[in-house]
Amino acid sequence: MSPIISTSEFKNLFSENLIILDARVGKDAYQSYVNRHIQGARFIDLDKDLAEISKDAAFGGRHPLPTIEKFAETISRLGISEDSHVVLYDDKNGSNAAARAWWMLKAFGLKNVQVLDGGFQDAEKEGLEFSSGEEIFEKTEITNRKDWLLPVSTLEDVENELTNNFATVIDVRDSYRYKGESEPIDLIAGHIPGASNIPFSENLDESGFFLKPEILRDKYLKLLDNKTEKLIIHCGSAVTACHTILALYYAGFEIPNLYVGSWSEWSRREGKEIATESKFEAGRVED
Repeated sequence: MSPIISTSEFKNLFSENLIILDARVGKDAYQSYVNRHIQGARFIDLDKDLAEISKDAAFGGRHPLPTIEKFAETISRLGISEDSHVVLYDDKNGSNAAARAWWMLKAFGLKNVQVLDGGFQDAEKEGLEFSSGEEIFEKTEITNRKDWLLPVSTLEDVENELTNNFATVIDVRDSYRYKGESEPIDLIAGHIPGASNIPFSENLDESGFFLKPEILRDKYLKLLDNKTEKLIIHCGSAVTACHTILALYYAGFEIPNLYVGSWSEWSRREGKEIATESKFEAGRVED
């Protein structure tokens, strides 16, 4: 199953096991969901369901993963079962939290998980049915897993891989953040020394849709000089990093490692070197 589904494909999707998840983020995300969402969609919250936020982002970053047991409870509460076909959307074509939720559901072991190409906006444009209020559905009981099934990297892993040239570490944040020109979210601007910058926005075409798989594949083969065996992907807090992981998988590559702590952890950890390419302005903290 392709990890990306178009609105036209979604329109013609008939499945008794279909679960739609609204993964929009922001202060008013839940209220926006209640006001208007794709008919049948259930809300999944980035901070409460897709992360277990701690007091100190220096250990785990701003959006550390919840325990797999806690995520199993979330999945059960949302009525998802082993044979569910889950379609996710947000209003940033996967770069808010839909791709993060996709990664976590796949890492939990679910097979039929897709992200809606074009997200909320294209669903509106193409005339999908919308509704408001809370959706009524039954909970399920899903079997717990012992651990995440997709590869993750720790800060120590990243440091070791870079020191020994064992892996290519990709920072998917916007280039101005990577270069250290300014930092709108974390305390310090810059990047992990040795990390390459391929902004996640380059996964999309001019209209905001995912590039075709063959175009993505050619693009990344060129950018990585065909060195695709060992990749570690990160961003600010392992949310938009999942957008690039999704794009790579869509392009036919193996799913790379996710550095969950990402820049929000590295930049706060005492003693870690920080690289910049220009002067920067300190930003605000959104932990």
